[in-house]
Amino acid sequence: MINDPPLLYQSTEEGRARESTWTKGEKQPSAWKDVIFGIVFLAQLGAMCGVAAVYGVQAIDKLQEYINKAGDTSSSTTTTGSIDEYDDLGKVATVVGVVALLASGLMVMVMMKLASILVKLSLLFSVVSGLAVSALGFAVGNLIVGIIGLVSFALSVCYAFCVWSRIPFATANLVTGSSAVLSNIGVTFSGYFFSLAGIAWSVVWTMVLAGVYFKSPQLDANCVSDADTLCARQINYGYMFLLFLSLYWTQQVFQNVVHVSVAGTVGTWWFVPEEANSCCSSAVTSSVCRSCTYSFGSICMGSFLVALIKALRALAQQARNNDDANAILVCVVDCILSCIEGIIEYFNKWAFVYIGVYGYGYMEAGKNVITLFKDRGWEIIIADNLVDNTLSLVSLLFAALMGCFGLVLESTTPWFEGFEEKLAKPIAFLFAFVVGAVVCNIVLSVVSSAVDTAIVLFAEAPAEFESNHPKLSAKMRAAYMAIYPELL
Repeated sequence: MINDPPLLYQSTEEGRARESTWTKGEKQPSAWKDVIFGIVFLAQLGAMCGVAAVYGVQAIDKLQEYINKAGDTSSSTTTTGSIDEYDDLGKVATVVGVVALLASGLMVMVMMKLASILVKLSLLFSVVSGLAVSALGFAVGNLIVGIIGLVSFALSVCYAFCVWSRIPFATANLVTGSSAVLSNIGVTFSGYFFSLAGIAWSVVWTMVLAGVYFKSPQLDANCVSDADTLCARQINYGYMFLLFLSLYWTQQVFQNVVHVSVAGTVGTWWFVPEEANSCCSSAVTSSVCRSCTYSFGSICMGSFLVALIKALRALAQQARNNDDANAILVCVVDCILSCIEGIIEYFNKWAFVYIGVYGYGYMEAGKNVITLFKDRGWEIIIADNLVDNTLSLVSLLFAALMGCFGLVLESTTPWFEGFEEKLAKPIAFLFAFVVGAVVCNIVLSVVSSAVDTAIVLFAEAPAEFESNHPKLSAKMRAAYMAIYPELL
C-alpha cells in the first residue's frame, strides 16, 4: 500500500500530529457487509409487490371505473382525441429523450471546457434571482415577497464574496469528476436503469396505497361505494408510516446504488486508470456488481436512516393536513427532523464514497471518511462545495435548450395538432423542458457523485492522482494552493 505524504500540513507540527490519527483506506476483501439490512429491504419489496398484486389491482380498477364514470357524466365528447394526443406526446417524449441522451455527453464535454465560467455564472445567477424576486414583489405590491427577495439577494452577495476565491478549486473538482465520467460513460446507464426502476416502484407503491385505502374503514358507515361514489376512508397512521418508509427507503436505495457505483468506478480510474478507460470498462461493471451484491446491505443501512426521518416528516405533514395534531408542535417537530435529515444525508454522501471505493461497511466507512476530513482540515472545503449550484444551472440551461427543441417539433410535425393553437407552443416547450430536465439530471447526478469521490480521493491519495493523471492533479494542486498556501 502506498503511504506517500499527504498534501496537507506538510510543514507544520500540527500536520505531523494529525497524521498519526488517520489511517489510509485499504481495499477490503470481497465479503457481504451489513447483510441484515439488505435482507429486510428485499423482504419489504416482496411484501409490497404481494400487497399490490392482491389488493392493488382491484383498487386501481375500482378507481379507474369511478374516473371513467365521472368523465362520461361530465362530458359528452369521445375519448378518441385524447388517446391520439397521448400517442403523439409519447412520440415527442421518445424523440426528445433520445436527443437529450445523445446531447448529454456533449453537454459534459462543454461543461468541462467552460467550467470556470459556469461556476461564476451559478453564483451570479443566485444573486440576480434574489434581486429579480425582490423587484417583482415590490412591483406587484407584495411587501413580504419583496423583503424575502431582498434578504436572499443580500445573502447571495455575501456568499459570493466569501467563496469567490475558491472558484478555481471548484472548477478543478468539476473538471476532474467530468473527466472520470467521460472515460467511463457507461456508468450513466446505471443511473437510467435505476431511474426507470424508481418509476416502476412508484407505480407499485401507488397500487398498494390504493389497496390500503379501499380496505380501510369508512368514515360514514352508511356510505355505499359504487361506480358513482367513493366513500371517504380513515387510513391508520401506522399503515401510512410503513407506506412512507417503504417509498422513501426504496427511492434512497436506488439513488445510492448509483452513487456507490460511480464512486467505485472513479476509484478505479484514480488508482488503476488502464482498467477504467472505456464506455463499459471493467471498472464500471465490477463497481455496479459490487453495489448490488457485497455493498448492498451497507447501502440499505444508510438509506434506511434517511428514509426513517423522511417517513416521520411525511407523517407529521399528514397529521397537520388532517388537523390531527397541534400545528405549532408539528412545525417544530418537522424543523427538528429536517435538520437531522440534512445531517444524515450529508454523512451518507461521503460514507458511500468510501463504500464504493474500498468496500467498507457503512459504519466503518462513515467513521473513516469523517476522520479523514477532520484530520486533513477540509471541513471548510466541503462546506463551500460550489459544484452542486453549477450543476443545477447547467440542468436549467440544458432543459431550456430541449424546450426550444420542443418548439421546433411543434412547428415541423403534426404531433401537437390535437391541442388548441394558443396552447400548442407552451405545451411543446414545457413537455420537452421536463423530459430534457429528467435526462439531464440523471447524467449530472453521476457527475456530482464523481466530483464527491474526487474530493475524497484528493485528500486521501494525492500521490496516485499525480502519477496517473498529472495534468488534472497539477490543476487541483495549484487551485488548492491558491486558497491555502500554508497547508501545502
